[in-house]
Amino acid sequence: MDRRNFLAGLTALTCSAAPAATAESSSEQCWRLWRARFMQPDGRVIDDLQGGTSHSEGQGYGLLLAQAHGDERSFRNMEEWTAHNLAIRDDRLMAWQWIPRRRDNIEDWHNATDGDLFRAWALLRAARDSGWHEYYDTAMAIARDIARLCLAPDPRAPQELILRPGAEARMAPDRVLFNPSYIMPRALRELGEAAGEPKLIRAADHGERLLAELAREPVLPDWIDVTEAGFDAPQEHELRSSYDAIRIPLYLTWSGRTAHPAVASALAGFDAAGPGGKVAVALGPAGKVRAVSDSAGYRAIAALARCAPLPPATRQDSAQSYYPATLQLLANVAIRERGSC
Repeated sequence: MDRRNFLAGLTALTCSAAPAATAESSSEQCWRLWRARFMQPDGRVIDDLQGGTSHSEGQGYGLLLAQAHGDERSFRNMEEWTAHNLAIRDDRLMAWQWIPRRRDNIEDWHNATDGDLFRAWALLRAARDSGWHEYYDTAMAIARDIARLCLAPDPRAPQELILRPGAEARMAPDRVLFNPSYIMPRALRELGEAAGEPKLIRAADHGERLLAELAREPVLPDWIDVTEAGFDAPQEHELRSSYDAIRIPLYLTWSGRTAHPAVASALAGFDAAGPGGKVAVALGPAGKVRAVSDSAGYRAIAALARCAPLPPATRQDSAQSYYPATLQLLANVAIRERGSC
């Protein structure tokens, strides 16, 4: 039996939905399978659909998942690899992508704020909740640089702060690029409180307001420009709702905002796939369905949005790529930490 078939059988046996009494052990089994598939022994998290590249998002998610599952060894390996290979900037943020080749692994040194946010939050949780105290200072340093470098005034209300997608992302007094799926209110607030950075808390508050405004648009966009006149199509990206925006209801429900209007908007988008157990994962600017999926990771986010139990995993889900497989595990952590709907 080859490795892929072995893992498929393992998934079917150990990563299926479990009764409440065994949900914790099921989550642990799913974590071990994810670790075997997507984390190398040195701590590098690989994205199998992008040629085995690694990125700051994947390292941040991996650290969070390792902490949530009490896996100190994996956590330490991932943080060591991340600190050595991605934390190469003059500030405390990370280069966003590492490409596996003999030399020049970093092609673009710019950061992606969501990766830095999740890494800092995972390090804070490790020190605060897991007793791995040596990570606290790094978490605070990253949080302070996010506050210093990755916020911009809202052109419509300069006293309000927008979380920028990167320290070097385009911004001007009259137009700021915004990725709605980078707003993770719980992480921003906890880091802001711990680091004494009220600007991060303000960015979380205003981010939720922006998401509420966007919920009145035809779709929740992956990217959007915030201008003096309101929202406008982004200059660098197609206006659409797809794999970035899928994370919006995950982060809101994880933060206890299950009644937020963007959660209902996201659910309406998912349900546009119609009956049959699939969810819409890509919508055009007017809401027309472009792609649907029955992957367990995407169905798990839809279940979170409707405050329903997470769907059972099947043998087919063993073939999930890095992104839906990661979302499935994050949804398991979110449902454990969000409180009641």
